[in-house]
Amino acid sequence: MNDPRIGFFDRLSADWDHSEQDPRQTVARLEELSHLLRLEPGLDVLEVGCGTGQLTGWLAAKVAPGRVTALDFSEGMLAQAQAKGIDANFQSCDVCRDRLPSQSADLVFCFHSFPHFRDLDAAMANLAGALRPSGRLIVMHLASRAEINAFHDNVGGEVAGDHLPDERRWNELLAGAGLCQTAWIDRDGLFFLEAEIGDR
Repeated sequence: MNDPRIGFFDRLSADWDHSEQDPRQTVARLEELSHLLRLEPGLDVLEVGCGTGQLTGWLAAKVAPGRVTALDFSEGMLAQAQAKGIDANFQSCDVCRDRLPSQSADLVFCFHSFPHFRDLDAAMANLAGALRPSGRLIVMHLASRAEINAFHDNVGGEVAGDHLPDERRWNELLAGAGLCQTAWIDRDGLFFLEAEIGDR
């Protein structure tokens, strides 16, 4: 399937770092929220929807000597990320279609990316399968669910309707993938969901 979102992000990739929020501000905000992320040296992280790598270098420094594998379905975004010389493994991947390596990550991190997965059930099963038994899934936005959904509808085009689910739908997605919710925050300026593997 040729997801039209891929072309959308490809078109924006060259100017992405200059048109969106200053990446330094984003990193500073994540530093403030580090108690939620619990990044530790030695963790292997799967960054899903890495875009132009705005956070990838920061993640890599936090978890070294663990490794970051940074994924995106937009070749344009990946090209921008790879040009930065970040010490991470960048890969082209559509998590709704391309199978991730089984039990390869201690943390699967979806930052500002989850609403753009066209098949949420398939993506969630894939992400869950990539987690090691003690691993965690984090879905995070620096905006509330309502703010994110309204923003995408306002942008329109290929990303109109790209929404974060409500809590009932999240529970269905997590249960279907064998995950258990361990944290839920939805307030102005922050959406944060954390889940872990249930009994395998």
